[in-house]
Amino acid sequence: MPASEPTIVATSMGFLSRRRGPYDLRPGPVFELAAELAEAGPEPRLCYLGQAVGDRDASIAAVHAAFAGTRFRASHLALFPMPNVDDVRAHLLAQDVLWVGGGSVANLCAVWRVHGLDEILHECWQAGVVLAGVSAGSICWHLGGATDSFGPRLRGFTAGLGWLPYGNGVHYDSEEQRRPLMHALVADGTLPTSHCTDDGVGLVYRGTRLVEAVADRPGVAAYEVTRAADGEVREARIEPRLLAG
Repeated sequence: MPASEPTIVATSMGFLSRRRGPYDLRPGPVFELAAELAEAGPEPRLCYLGQAVGDRDASIAAVHAAFAGTRFRASHLALFPMPNVDDVRAHLLAQDVLWVGGGSVANLCAVWRVHGLDEILHECWQAGVVLAGVSAGSICWHLGGATDSFGPRLRGFTAGLGWLPYGNGVHYDSEEQRRPLMHALVADGTLPTSHCTDDGVGLVYRGTRLVEAVADRPGVAAYEVTRAADGEVREARIEPRLLAG
């Protein structure tokens, strides 16, 4: 069964390290949450989209290895150098969850648009396939956010898909440039009200409504950054629900 309404899980969380190398991963609890939201059966179908890192072979292999032996039926969609499935639309619509990895959100959105994937993903969202992702895979659904797509100095990005009418800040507690830049982008009107996540935190949207924040560890939070009528930027902490596992 598909999700009961269009659902996005936008996060600074995802896979967890087994501490045996950079590509030795295991699925974090956000994947079970996404399957639950998708109302998936005993073998949730999940497709990984890694265009934010150019469909890097090591990342694709790590995702498949992470799900080996779990109840998830994992696949991937590659667009470099060409699509790896004959019918991209049919493949994505057949999934319960689409997981978008991190990397360059500017490149991600540009490649998707060239391939018409923005329209296909919107159809998936409306059909009840849960769209989820980390970092670039979080910002992409929003109007924009702070990104290192253009270099190590973070810059504002406003070419997101925009289905969620907010800005989005990721890695809010672990990268010192993130919070001040998000505040500046909201202050000058580059971005509207923005939702931000510490590492280990995700945001659950039903339609375009933020319904809850979730976390895979204690002591972290989400935040709503707004611009008041007097121009002052205000930040409100949103306490997340701690996920089991």
